Amino acid sequence: MKRHVVLIAVLGLVLAGCAAEDGAGGGGVSCEKEDLTLVQEGVLTIGTDDPSFPPWFDFDGGPSTGTGFESAVAYAVAEELGFTPEEVEWVVVPFNNAIAPGEKDFDFDLNQISISEERDEAVDFSDGYYNVNQALLGFADSEIAAATTIDDLKGFQLGAQVGTTSLDFINDVIQPDTEALVYDTNADAKAAFDAGQLDGLILDLPTAYIIAATEIEGSAVIAQFPSAGEPEQFGMLFEEGNPLRECVNQALANVDLDAIQQEWLSDVVDAPVIETS
Repeated sequence: MKRHVVLIAVLGLVLAGCAAEDGAGGGGVSCEKEDLTLVQEGVLTIGTDDPSFPPWFDFDGGPSTGTGFESAVAYAVAEELGFTPEEVEWVVVPFNNAIAPGEKDFDFDLNQISISEERDEAVDFSDGYYNVNQALLGFADSEIAAATTIDDLKGFQLGAQVGTTSLDFINDVIQPDTEALVYDTNADAKAAFDAGQLDGLILDLPTAYIIAATEIEGSAVIAQFPSAGEPEQFGMLFEEGNPLRECVNQALANVDLDAIQQEWLSDVVDAPVIETS
């Protein structure tokens, strides 16, 4: 009789464990829609910057269209969490505000934000949803277009947006002879490049590709730079300690990122490679 009681108790624990796994994130957090930690009840609030650019978002329609890589990823995750498109709300969050410590008015933010140890001290990140190469945007008929090594780039005036891994790449990897010019936004950096204030602009590869293809006449992706060691990755950003991260990671694992990447980023493959090590 005692043995039967023990077996029933063990079976009960196993079933309870299975039930917990069905609706729980990796940390045992309930991921049922009604249990999610949200800034607005019943609404998934997602942040990104304005303007938002292709190929990440639809420039004219904004992030809520579901077109563009990050918009498509966001809605795929929302669906996995149980939200309809009508239950998703977007808020404008400047890049530097997103990565700053403190309380957030969004559930998570997508804005081509690379996961880094320094940022992770102030905010939390999801698992990576895109492996990033940095790229050099220059004018096709300029001297910088002949560069084939990191050393070839040291004599040029380069620039990037403040607080980005692109700026870190200039300072830490290229280490140019002239200090990099720094801009508050990518839009400011692009305007400076277009006006001839820069020889080259460092950006993530897909953004550089779209600028060259559709925005600044005569510009080209001169080179891309593969990450040395662990790949640089974009992650969804959360307020520090937000338990929603566990549920988003669970949802993200069920999203076909390869298919979304193929749809929105398949053209970004042909830029020449300059090795960094």
